[in-house]
Amino acid sequence: MQPDLLRYSCQMALPGFDEGTQDLLQNARVLIVGTGGLGCPAAQYLAAAGVGTLGIADFDTVSVGNLHRQVLFTPEEIGQMKALVACEKLQRQNPGIKLVPHVLKVTSANVMELLQEYDLVLDGTDNFDAKYLLNDACVLAGKPLVYGAIYQFEGQVAVWNVKQQGSFSPNYRDVYPEVDASQVPNCTEGGVIPTLAGMIGCMQANEVIKYITKTGDVLAGKMLLVDAQTMLSRIIKIGAVTKTSITSLSQTEEVPTVSPEELQQGLEAELYELVDVRSLAEREAFDIGGEHIPLAELDEEFHLTTEKPVVFYCASGKRSAEAVKRLQKRYPNRQMISLDGGLKAWLEQL
Repeated sequence: MQPDLLRYSCQMALPGFDEGTQDLLQNARVLIVGTGGLGCPAAQYLAAAGVGTLGIADFDTVSVGNLHRQVLFTPEEIGQMKALVACEKLQRQNPGIKLVPHVLKVTSANVMELLQEYDLVLDGTDNFDAKYLLNDACVLAGKPLVYGAIYQFEGQVAVWNVKQQGSFSPNYRDVYPEVDASQVPNCTEGGVIPTLAGMIGCMQANEVIKYITKTGDVLAGKMLLVDAQTMLSRIIKIGAVTKTSITSLSQTEEVPTVSPEELQQGLEAELYELVDVRSLAEREAFDIGGEHIPLAELDEEFHLTTEKPVVFYCASGKRSAEAVKRLQKRYPNRQMISLDGGLKAWLEQL
């Protein structure tokens, strides 16, 4: 056996999996958006399996709070760009494949061009805006999307928008037409057991391999639910064909942000007003001052009484960004800002 195929001999020994099947993997182009708890294990196994081209899209840097579940990274890499670190490590893991870093935030302005170079997309993102954007873009581009999501002890996996006999399987909006993001904390705020991230990320990689090699039954038209506490799982059937009509992308809303360093300097100069949009329990544990209005109460309780720019903060920057989006509509001529990275970044960088 050739040395480059010897590496894959164990998977090529599988029933129905031969050199031709391995060629399908070698010729495949997969885009992974987000190298967090899901993207890290998924990328490692897809690289190991011999997917010929892996694109890694991420605009974030490694932080100490990532390390318990983002298994590609080490403390020495804190502050470095995730996409670059991931590609460098995965290239060393498998020199026979091509790694393409995309150090950017995926938005409505660049997502369609980004997708053109790939056969399918793996969703490793951690927020609803990104998930809806990827879903809608893949529908418009006619490409499958391997979805994964985790929260606390529970995870979900599905494959959206698979073309079958001239029609497409359901997509994210068939299951979740829209979600109030303010009511669902992310991993930083609600917590997640690290092993669940590995489980769901590996399951996503498994769906990618099944789809590329045309082996097994991919999770199209259904969703796998996993409970890491009980180790129980079940599959929910969604349907064979999508019932949604997506004709355009929603424009990505850009939220003005301020870094922890800039905020600290601004507070010392009394340039900003602060609003904490976390829960009461989070507020009692630690705060950096300002008025406290939980995000769920913001619409009723927030009243603009200052001429200064208002900086909203939470644990990770997700809820504060949502606060800015809401209040920019109410006060279009006033400056509303989100603390970039939230208190997590504040504590790590100051």
